Amino acid sequence: MKDLNIKNDWTVLELQNLYDLPFNDLLWKSHELHRKYHNPNEIQISTLMSIKTGGCPEDCKYCSQSIRYDTDINLEKTLPLIDIIKQAKDAKESGATRFCMGAAWRNLTQSNLKKVKEMVKEVKSLGLETCVTLGMLSDTQAQELKEVGLDYYNHNLDTSEEYYKKVVTTRTYQDRLDTLQHVRDAGVKVCSGGILGLGEGNIDRIKLIQVLANLNDHPESVPINRLVKVEGTPYFDNFEVDEFDFIRVIALARIAMPKSYVRLSAGRDTMNEQMQALCFFAGANSVFYGEELLTTKNSTIAHDRELLKKLKINTMRDSTDVDVDKKTKKLKDIGDQIVGNYKKERVRLVAYSQGIEKEIIRCKNNSKTNRLEYFQDYASSFEEYFGSLKNRFNV
Repeated sequence: MKDLNIKNDWTVLELQNLYDLPFNDLLWKSHELHRKYHNPNEIQISTLMSIKTGGCPEDCKYCSQSIRYDTDINLEKTLPLIDIIKQAKDAKESGATRFCMGAAWRNLTQSNLKKVKEMVKEVKSLGLETCVTLGMLSDTQAQELKEVGLDYYNHNLDTSEEYYKKVVTTRTYQDRLDTLQHVRDAGVKVCSGGILGLGEGNIDRIKLIQVLANLNDHPESVPINRLVKVEGTPYFDNFEVDEFDFIRVIALARIAMPKSYVRLSAGRDTMNEQMQALCFFAGANSVFYGEELLTTKNSTIAHDRELLKKLKINTMRDSTDVDVDKKTKKLKDIGDQIVGNYKKERVRLVAYSQGIEKEIIRCKNNSKTNRLEYFQDYASSFEEYFGSLKNRFNV
């Protein structure tokens, strides 16, 4: 039966009407759907690491890593694999279930693809989900990444198609959509969202959600970023995004893409606890852990843990650990019951076996050969049964 809440034919007017609802009505609608498709008291934790910083030839007006702007970011080489593995292990220890690796490239070259494939395999072997954001991607490159176990590919649309040309001129909106299609066709999960604070209007934010929600399959992960203003970039003096407008976009994303994970991404360190709590209520259920996102500040892990504790929100790993503990206890109880039943059965069978031995002796005295052979076989089968139980339960 078709799920009527999942649709891929949203109109701008439909989303505009939702966005313009009274604030409490909008959050009520989004929270109802959030509670239907997700645990409202659980969030997914990701960690984002820059594996290659600076030197990007693109002219994204918000980005500190573009070579076109005078920022404090220095050009660095691709990090060695051993450093990446260490950070992935640290991320897992801190509670992350997904490790994301980002590189300041316009597109992925074959030489870099070989390096990234090794990174994906090593991180995957740690029991973490893998995600990369590497710029534009061909269909064959997407397939190669899928073959080594890549789970997610991040490629944000940033804003509406109409406003995009004011943000970036070195690539087109269609370039972004083509890469998303290559990722989807390869069977890799899509991570795609946008940035609020680029100077766009509310209509551009609504149209961004419309494009994402009208893809043939909704992105599994939808990061919503609040612009981190970096000195030296053209957008350093942009106005701050209104808190309630930001929360409305979170709610709209949840309504339009009910099953997706909506992530509070960059800029979270500028949000107070009350704003983050409202975002979680509106439908956000994923965050980045770590004090740095690529080259920008992020909320500290200690602060995040304290906030989640106040809200009584578990991370996915915490919830999984609780489930495992419950299942382990249940299995132990079942095991104890089996062993207890075995011991009781053993007493009963021993008594029964002793009765058989007496019957065998009686049969011998009466020279009833056929009956004797029957009871001897029966006694032997009991002996084998005892042995198998003893080996199975180690008792």
